[in-house]
Amino acid sequence: MSSPVSAPVPSPVPAPCGTVAQLLVDYLRAEGVDKVFGIPGGAAVWLMNELKKKSHQIEYVICRHETGAAYMADGYARVKGNLGVVLTTSGPGATNALTGAMNAQASNSPVLVITGEVPEAYYGKGYLQEGTDAKLDVHNIFQNALASSAIISSPANFQTLFQQALRNALSLPKQAVHISLPNDIAGECVPSYPASVRPSTYRPGTACTDPKAVGDTLHELVHARRPLIFLGNGSRDALACPERLKAFTAFVDRFGIAVMTTPDAKGIFPEGHALSLRNYGICGSAWPSLYMHPTNKADQFDTLLVLGSSLGELSTSVTASALYSPALEPTEHFIQIDLSAAVIGRDFPITRGIVAEIGTTLDVLCEKAHHLQPDQAKVDARKAVIQQIKLSRTPWSDPAGRDSEAAPVHPAAMMRVIDELVHEGHIFIDAGNCVGWSLNNLVINPPVRYHSALSMGPMGFAVGAVVGGKMAAPDLPCLAVVGDGAFMMHGAEISTAAQHRVGAIWIVLDDNDLAMVSQGMAQLLPPAAQWDDYYQLGRPDLALFAQGLGAHAVTVTHEQGTQAFRDALQHALEDADKHRRPQVIAVRINTQVAPPYGWPTLTPAQCCGGTGAGTSTGSGSSKP
Repeated sequence: MSSPVSAPVPSPVPAPCGTVAQLLVDYLRAEGVDKVFGIPGGAAVWLMNELKKKSHQIEYVICRHETGAAYMADGYARVKGNLGVVLTTSGPGATNALTGAMNAQASNSPVLVITGEVPEAYYGKGYLQEGTDAKLDVHNIFQNALASSAIISSPANFQTLFQQALRNALSLPKQAVHISLPNDIAGECVPSYPASVRPSTYRPGTACTDPKAVGDTLHELVHARRPLIFLGNGSRDALACPERLKAFTAFVDRFGIAVMTTPDAKGIFPEGHALSLRNYGICGSAWPSLYMHPTNKADQFDTLLVLGSSLGELSTSVTASALYSPALEPTEHFIQIDLSAAVIGRDFPITRGIVAEIGTTLDVLCEKAHHLQPDQAKVDARKAVIQQIKLSRTPWSDPAGRDSEAAPVHPAAMMRVIDELVHEGHIFIDAGNCVGWSLNNLVINPPVRYHSALSMGPMGFAVGAVVGGKMAAPDLPCLAVVGDGAFMMHGAEISTAAQHRVGAIWIVLDDNDLAMVSQGMAQLLPPAAQWDDYYQLGRPDLALFAQGLGAHAVTVTHEQGTQAFRDALQHALEDADKHRRPQVIAVRINTQVAPPYGWPTLTPAQCCGGTGAGTSTGSGSSKP
């Protein structure tokens, strides 16, 4: 939220004195930042002025809302593999950015939020939008939501505090951080201004593991009867390295080890691979459960290696009524590897926990495996089991729906069409029913990347993130799959994309409803009919809205089938690339179908306010 400069601020210091604002921009340039997202305001005057001077090196992308700016910075960071930066003014500008920053923290995205603050001389005097020495305490709000928050109280402590923020953001695991910069401090001289800024002098790499424990784990994997590797989002950066992914794929293929992922990690291991069981957890593939727990109980899986997953609710719950399912526990070895000791053994009993960085761990695992000779008969038997599972059972919850060409368009069929047409680039998934449809029906193979926000699940994440993602990879397709409710929350960012000639694509599930809520409530508290119209959205014309903001937009109507969506997506992919303009496809979907969430049914006592009623109805929120 922009604000006027309502009181005098210090005059810029004369050259050759280097200011805090100048040095801050030097740090961003040294970290490879070429985009800063946000909305300007009076509490960030000198930093805004410095960005304007350096606009040929760092672009200040003026967004339409600070939350959207934070989502864009998150999307940019995920695709670029680098620091995402948000700059807002004080007070409401800072608090508006909080949701996006909090989501970045939960998703391990390296995002730096810089919020301006009123001049220190006016603390506590009722200065407009003050957020420090007043009832609003911006520093403590961010400190309780992100990895760290600091107030720059003097030019003398700027480098120490800012370097710490960069270490926290870009060391592993990557995190979100906050800096509060009072406006007068930003314009003051830095004592001992450095001749150059080099990240290597203040930010080490992270490459640590326990070779002996990894060797013991390898022994258990290769000698197991039915081993399984479970990849979490903490393995994403490690497997984004093509050479490491190739080595890991060769390892599991050589030893016949099945691989599955959490929902957030969907597709970091190619889902088309013969040994991939695809994603486990909420709305997952049918294959993992068949592999882990076949009809013959003597063949239950015996060894599980978890890499980079905290094993939270959505990763371990096969339905909304089977939370933290004990079905994930093997009969013998349960090994969990993570950089955070706090999550190891937190939700499931383990036989070995290893605090380690996943990339280095995989390197050691694959290197040690080179010296082992697989038992080919055992390998062949494992592969035969997986092949038989895939031949005997479809992975989809609704195969007919996924194959449908009928009108109105089935959401599962939309996911199939995306698979058919998108072979590289980035797909961003919002919160809501688009989560369930995409998890169950998309097949993600690198170089396609799937990005969701399932640790926090905010509506509107993908609406903004796809813009930042496309800015980071302008020559690759970048799509967002969103519900109409989320789209209307942050759809104004289409204007940001249009202004900057960003060819992002939004695919909107247009059902005129907060459908995840209404469908969930219908299951929780029948009869279903009472929820049919309760959360409707007023039937806005989403295509007309998008056109007004500068997008090429079309509506696939109820009378049109899957081919109409296919044609629209093909045109959007071509037009986005050719004309560098945003694209919106609003699809009026079949509203009679729902993703396979498996909502629990409340008992009559719970419906009347008995034990558990409060917690059960919470499942009907828009958080997936």
